[in-house]
Amino acid sequence: MSDIRLHTTLLELPLFLGMSRGDIADVVAHTKFGFAKFGRGKTVINEGDVCDSIYILISGEINVQNHADDYSYSVTESLEAPAIIQPERIFGLIQRYSISITANRACSFIRLQKAEVLRLSEQYEIFRLNLLNIISTQGQRISRLPWHPQPHDIHTKLIRFFFSRCQRPTGSKTFSIKMETLAHEISESRLNVSRELNRLHNEGLISITRGIIFTPALERLMNV
Repeated sequence: MSDIRLHTTLLELPLFLGMSRGDIADVVAHTKFGFAKFGRGKTVINEGDVCDSIYILISGEINVQNHADDYSYSVTESLEAPAIIQPERIFGLIQRYSISITANRACSFIRLQKAEVLRLSEQYEIFRLNLLNIISTQGQRISRLPWHPQPHDIHTKLIRFFFSRCQRPTGSKTFSIKMETLAHEISESRLNVSRELNRLHNEGLISITRGIIFTPALERLMNV
């Protein structure tokens, strides 16, 4: 990637928002960036891979898959550029990715090794604040989940289940889960879950097949 194109790309990325053009030019000149491209269907990251770098999706679209600890169900969601892949995993107790990523269509990444992340954080306050804000926002969102009022109706239970297991609250999501498992997870009968899912299916908000629940736009479920 040319320096001019890289300069323009960095100005649009969350980690570099607010930095002056002079600082960006200095970053381009003195930072060791890695670049990677993946064709449709190619694996980008496997769950359990060591997180020794920050991957930033700068073009294309990826599929992110996460699953329950007992592997009884999983969710796959599509994310478009720009997106930062689990920056919180480069620090902390477990420095490994907890998700698997494949290219949904041809995509490109910028890779920042941990040493470069630490150097940029030390040298540029705005970069440091951007990184801290991204990680802190993620932590705050998760820490509040147990304190939300418990849902009392089956629709709200389903919505809570879907939203709490996704990286982003918008876009298409595919849940691979058996009806019995979903019923157990939200403490409802299988019959009630089936009725509610069929209602949402008839309203065009989701499609259901054996073991699969697909929603083209998760945010639309909030308005039902």
